[in-house]
Amino acid sequence: MNTLVVCSHCEKINRVPLDKVAAAHPVCGSCKAKLPLHDGVQDVSGAGLVKLIRTADQPVVVDFWAEWCGPCKAFAPTFTAAARQLGGQFIFAKLNTEQHGQAAQTYQIRSIPTLIVFKNGAEVDRQSGAMPQAMFTQYLARWKA
Repeated sequence: MNTLVVCSHCEKINRVPLDKVAAAHPVCGSCKAKLPLHDGVQDVSGAGLVKLIRTADQPVVVDFWAEWCGPCKAFAPTFTAAARQLGGQFIFAKLNTEQHGQAAQTYQIRSIPTLIVFKNGAEVDRQSGAMPQAMFTQYLARWKA
């Protein structure tokens, strides 16, 4: 199972085998910087997200969040667990709305956490608010590749 990861340094797309991430931290094939991937979830910027959703051959699930947001922090383990369980079927990314405010405006994020599913380069669904693991897995089931 592979996932696509955008390098936060050079913004090149990297194909990373998920089964090797635990053994060694992946590095960019182009610039050799550490890739922003942890537990199957990658951190993206606004530009990185655009590149990812245009390139992805799987649905991309993005968690728009902020450090100060209690529900965002409470939902983070659920998002990570889903990434571990469904990696290879989906690409999981997080975008910090405080660090990337322009991206939050571009995607019209009004509350957080907000989840957006992109498929074939376009937004196909959006859900605001944290949800329990079973509900989140069921939510994603409709968008499997």
